[in-house]
Amino acid sequence: MGSEMSDPGGGGGGVLKLRCSIQNYDWGIRGEESTVSRLFERNSGGRIVPEKPYAEFWMGTHESGPSFVGDRTLKSWVEENPRVLGEKVLEKWGPDLPFLFKVLSVAKALSIQAHPDKELAKTLNKKQPNIYKDPNHKPEMAIAITEFKALCGFVSTKELKNVFSNVPEIKELVGLEDANKIMDIKQQDKHEGVKAILRSIFTRLMSADKGKISELVLKLISRLNEESKIRKLNEKEDLVLLLEKQYPSDIGVISSFFFNYVKLNPGEALHIGANEPHAYISGECIECMATSDNVVRAGLTPKYRDVQTLCSMLTYKQGFPEILQGVPLNPHISRYTPPFDEFEVDRCLLPSGESVVISAVPCSSLLLVVAGTGSLCTGSAAGDTLISEGNVFFVLANTEIKICADKKLQLYRAGVNKKFFEC
Repeated sequence: MGSEMSDPGGGGGGVLKLRCSIQNYDWGIRGEESTVSRLFERNSGGRIVPEKPYAEFWMGTHESGPSFVGDRTLKSWVEENPRVLGEKVLEKWGPDLPFLFKVLSVAKALSIQAHPDKELAKTLNKKQPNIYKDPNHKPEMAIAITEFKALCGFVSTKELKNVFSNVPEIKELVGLEDANKIMDIKQQDKHEGVKAILRSIFTRLMSADKGKISELVLKLISRLNEESKIRKLNEKEDLVLLLEKQYPSDIGVISSFFFNYVKLNPGEALHIGANEPHAYISGECIECMATSDNVVRAGLTPKYRDVQTLCSMLTYKQGFPEILQGVPLNPHISRYTPPFDEFEVDRCLLPSGESVVISAVPCSSLLLVVAGTGSLCTGSAAGDTLISEGNVFFVLANTEIKICADKKLQLYRAGVNKKFFEC
């Protein structure tokens, strides 16, 4: 595997220390308030610019935000040392990490979006490679670091009827005939029939004339501001007022009524499959996904919108999404296992003076230190490696790690889903 295997990154046997990349998207939290900025400063020595947004901290092999082992990319190092991935991983996905690991610091809502399944991703990549850069799907999972808010999936039919009863601007935008289709849905109606109605109405809403959208968003905001003087607005109405300030006259302001409003407490997680609509609203999270950067957008964004593709690709599944709490592996580590082969995430909270062993797994993984200080050692290392906030390590397959905390540690490990190896 070459002499570099021993310790090119200065992390000890079986572990490589990484220098990682960031993204300064406009929706990021600015300056030192951003966890992304602090991790970046400590990981790579980059200077934090107070007025600059720090949105995403990327760990992995994706070319849009590569990680580095010394002065070379992790991707090139893995391609030269493919066996470090683990035999079954290499056989399934080739000489590359099948997952991308991130930290997000969200100050302003991200776009209403969905990620294509594998078949659609290949088609979009072939037709528009400058926009859809990966021929791969992008299921993902977000684990809240702080309170984290998001829109995800379509609300139930019951809630949708409430929307059409209480938001006259939506009824005006889609027309009385379509509005009545929603109101006339019966509990015994077949699922596919309800999906067809929802698809038709949502597509009409998202494709509406920009002038009409602008007019009705103003009408909606004016009405809510007036009503707030005589009643307490509900959470979704408060959200709509916030979104309108961030994205004036945007269809996403109105269409947010169609989606579940999800609030995660720290340590809770949300997983999102292919072709499911979502939009992160605020907060900070750990995110893991299949290695892809494909996003189909249709609202709450200044970027390219592909309304036709988004509306045609969605599953139109209704109901509140599953919230993962993490399954305890021991007193200090909880595991988040989404229904995707490519990844799972372990969260480790280690009090000062305590130690824990992270068991060897048959795949390589990425280890991130979000807070605290301590030390790390492996069975093949000559001594301990000091660790602190911002450290990221590439852990070779079948490597057991012992972590000791000096100051309370918060760590996350991303690896291939254990269920993949049980097949």
